[in-house]
Amino acid sequence: MNPWERYVVPNLIACACGSKPIMKQREKVVPKAEGRVLELGCGSGTNFAMYDAGKVDRLFALEPSPGMLVKARREAGTLGFGNQIEFLEAGAEAIPLDDDSIDTAVITFVLCTIPDWKSALAETRRVLKPGGRVLFSEHGLAPDQGVAKWQRRIEPVWKPLAGGCHLTRDVAAMFTEAGFTLEDAETMYLPSTPRVAGFVSWGAARAA
Repeated sequence: MNPWERYVVPNLIACACGSKPIMKQREKVVPKAEGRVLELGCGSGTNFAMYDAGKVDRLFALEPSPGMLVKARREAGTLGFGNQIEFLEAGAEAIPLDDDSIDTAVITFVLCTIPDWKSALAETRRVLKPGGRVLFSEHGLAPDQGVAKWQRRIEPVWKPLAGGCHLTRDVAAMFTEAGFTLEDAETMYLPSTPRVAGFVSWGAARAA
């Protein structure tokens, strides 16, 4: 890991993913999590304060970046339910949890950066209990051809600067290909955000 990825990228991502429009998106899904919860790519713990402690029995916070985990552990220490959070230093492509052990998986603004998203969603299906669901909010490929064209042009430069973030991943298609059925999915362009990075999808998904 080069110095940019180790020291600069965690701070850039924490700042960008904590912007007001993105925080509003997180607030639409995170409080719905219940039971044994797995959060993929917890980052700096941005979502932690949004969980309803009365609904969450245990939160497994998965994160491969040591720099992000330092921030996440610090954030957990400020919460009343911090002792219910278990940190897993691992990538989403190989989740260190048992089959059928999770009630809710939370995926917010991380599918764009996971190198092997197919394995990550397959692993998510594996650890979900029958009837379990994924709560998600993600940015990705815009439906407007003009915006999508610029996303494809910018992405090769954008990715190395933004920790591997892809602009052109089709969120709905990814869940469908991974064997999930979307429930009440909605989309929009985030306000006060460049359109190339601001088309978002959110909702819930269950294994088909």
